[in-house]
Amino acid sequence: MTVLDFLGNLKRTHYCGELRATDENRDALVMGWVARRRDLGNLLFLDVRDRTGIVQVVFNKETQPVAHAKAEQARSEFVVAVEGKVIKRQKANPELASGEVELVATKLHILNNAKTPPFPIEDEINAAEETRLRFRYLDLRRPKPHRNLALRHRIILEIRKVMDEMGFLEVETPMLTRSTPEGARDFLVPSRIHHGQFYALPQSPQIFKQILMIAGLGAAGFSEFLHVFRANQFFDGRGQAFWCDFHEIGAARVQGFRFLG
Repeated sequence: MTVLDFLGNLKRTHYCGELRATDENRDALVMGWVARRRDLGNLLFLDVRDRTGIVQVVFNKETQPVAHAKAEQARSEFVVAVEGKVIKRQKANPELASGEVELVATKLHILNNAKTPPFPIEDEINAAEETRLRFRYLDLRRPKPHRNLALRHRIILEIRKVMDEMGFLEVETPMLTRSTPEGARDFLVPSRIHHGQFYALPQSPQIFKQILMIAGLGAAGFSEFLHVFRANQFFDGRGQAFWCDFHEIGAARVQGFRFLG
C-alpha cells in the first residue's frame, strides 16, 4: 500500500511544460500527474504532466536510492510533486516543449494514488462517448481539451479587448426571467417561494437589450457573453444550450462598419 505524503509548505516553482534549456542547473519543484513510467533498473523515468505539458523526470538508484524506491510505487495518474535539478538531455525530444531538458529528481512526494484509468489520457482514444462522459474529469485531462479551453480563453480575451477599445460596456442580464414568446419552447424552473409559478431560462436577452437601449447604454454600445437555452429537438446539429455573444449599438452609421464576406 502506497503511503501518501502531505503537501505541507511545498510550492511549485515551475510548470512541467515550461522548463527550457535556459533553466539548466536550476533547482525546480514541479507538480502534476504521472503520464508514463519506464523502469530501466538503475534508472527510472516518470513523465509528469500538468496543463502546460510534460517533463521527463529521472530517478537514479545509485545517487538517490530513497527517491528511486518511492518512484517504483508510482503508477499512471498518481499525483506527485518532484524536487530536483534541471539538466540538458543527451538527446532532445522534439515532440515535447520541454524536450531539451529533464529533471533529475532528489525527492519524490506522492500526494495521491489512482486506480488504472478506463482509457489512456491521450489525444487519440477509442473510448465510447458514454465512458468519456462518465469519467469527464479524466477526459478533460487530455491535451486536446486543454488546448481548446486555452484557445477559447484567448479568443474571448481578444474580443473583450477590442470591444473595450471601441467603447463598448460589458453587461450581464438576468438568467432567471419570465417566459416570453420566442421561436422555441422554454426551459422552466419552479419557484420555491411562489408555489405553482415558474421562471424561464432565457432563449435570448432580447427584452433586456431593449431596456438597456432605451436606458441610453446603446449610444456607444454594449456587449454581453451569455448562455441561452432553447428546448429544441436534437436535429440539424442544434443543441439545447448555446453560448453567444451579443453586441448592440444605437444610432450607428453604415460607414462605421466593416463588412466581412
